[in-house]
Amino acid sequence: MPMTRADVAARLKEDNVRFLRLQFSDILGMNKNVEVPTSQFDKALDGEIMFDGSSVQGFARIEESDMLLKPDFDTFLVFPSIIEGDARGKVARLICDIALPDGTPFAGDPRGVLKRQVERLRALGFDDMYTGPEPEFFLFHRNPDGTPTVETADAAGYFDLAPVDRGEDARRDMVNALVEMGFEIEAAHHEVAPGQHEIDFKYDTALSTADNIATFRMVVKRIALNHGLHATFMPKPVAGISGSGMHIHLSLFQGGKNAFYDEKAEYQLSHTAKNWIAGLLEHASGLVAITNPIVNSYKRLTPGYEAPTNIAWSASNRSAMIRVPARRDVGTRTELRMPDPSCNPYLALAVILAAGLDGIERNLVPPPDIHRNIYQMSVRDRRKHKIRELPGTLREAIVTMQKDRVVRDALGEHIFTQYLEAKTLEFDGYRIAVHDWELDHYLAEY
Repeated sequence: MPMTRADVAARLKEDNVRFLRLQFSDILGMNKNVEVPTSQFDKALDGEIMFDGSSVQGFARIEESDMLLKPDFDTFLVFPSIIEGDARGKVARLICDIALPDGTPFAGDPRGVLKRQVERLRALGFDDMYTGPEPEFFLFHRNPDGTPTVETADAAGYFDLAPVDRGEDARRDMVNALVEMGFEIEAAHHEVAPGQHEIDFKYDTALSTADNIATFRMVVKRIALNHGLHATFMPKPVAGISGSGMHIHLSLFQGGKNAFYDEKAEYQLSHTAKNWIAGLLEHASGLVAITNPIVNSYKRLTPGYEAPTNIAWSASNRSAMIRVPARRDVGTRTELRMPDPSCNPYLALAVILAAGLDGIERNLVPPPDIHRNIYQMSVRDRRKHKIRELPGTLREAIVTMQKDRVVRDALGEHIFTQYLEAKTLEFDGYRIAVHDWELDHYLAEY
C-alpha cells in the first residue's frame, strides 16, 4: 500500500529519527538534499520547506530562486547505522519533487520529466515501464590525504573470488546496507577489469528504479569511504581496460501482462516489442547525450572493450546495442547496452521511454536483427545491413540531440536548454585544455 503522511510521521517517531533529509536531483544527476531536525518534520511532511533554486545546477535564475520540496512518501527510509552512525541520532530520507512557490510543478525538475513520460505511457493504456539496471563501478585506493587514485590492489577478473578480489568485503557491506534499506539484490560480483564491480538489484517501475539508482550510487560511495576506498561511476577511469556501463533491461506491461511477449510471433516478440525496438534504434543517436553524458563516456564507447558502438539489435548476440535476453513470457525484455552509470537516471529513463513510445505510436518497424558479431563485421557489411554508428564524442552527441525533436520534447524546453548549455561548456573546457597525451607526444618533438 502507498505510504501516507501519517505513516511517515509514525515511522519517524517509532524509529526515533533525529534528522530528515529531503533529497532531490539536479539536471546532471547529482544528489542534493536539505536536512531538517525534528522541530521541522511537520513542515517538511507538508511540503513547506523552501530552498534556493539558483544555487542548483540548471534550476533557476536568482530572481526566480525560491522553490519548494514536495516529499514522495513512498520513498521514505531510515539509513542503517553503517551509512549514518547513530551517535547524533538516526537519519531518514524522503525523495522530493520540486515545486514553485504557488505549488505548481517546476519544469526543470528531472524527476518531473520522468513522471510526465510515465503519464504519457499510461495514457496509451500501459501499466508502467519495468526497468532493471546493471550498474558497474570501480573501487580504487585513496592517497594518505584522502584524494582518490586509480590504483587497485586486486588483479581479479570476471566473477573472481577472494583473495584475488580485494574489494569483496566492501562489496558485501554495500549489499548488506542496500538490503537493510529495502533493496532486493539479485547478484554482486567482480567485473572484467581489475578493481571493477557490479551489484544488480531487482527491476521495478520506472520512477522507483530511477530513485533506486540515485540511492544506490550514494550507498556505494559511502561504504567505499568507510573502507578507505574510492568508488567511482566514471565510465572509463583507466585506459586500456574495460569501462563501466549500466545496461538497462526494459519491458512494458499492459493489463498486468508483459506487452512484449507473443507466443506465436517471431522470437516470441510482440508487435509492440518490435515497435519499441525500432523507436530506440531511431532515436539512439539523439538520446546518447543523456544516457552517456560526459566527455569520458565516449572513451568507453570505443571498439574492442565490449561496449556497443553500433546502432543495431539482436535476439542472440551481445555485440548489438539492443539485445533481447533469452527469457520469455513474463520475463520478455530488451536490454539497452550503451548507457553508463554517470547519467542522470531520471532523464535517461525519460528519454529512453520517449524513444520507445515514439516507435509504438508511429508503428515503426525495426530492420532485421543481426546474428553476427558486429565487432568483426567489415565497414562494407555494416553498410549493407544499414548499421549506423553511435556518436563518437560528447560534441557529436550534443549536435545530434539538438536535431531530435522527440528527445527535446521529452526533456522540456527548460531542461533541454540548461542541459545543452552545461554540456557545451563541458566539452569546450575539454577541447581547449592541454592534456598529458599531447605533452608526451609533442613537447619534445616540436
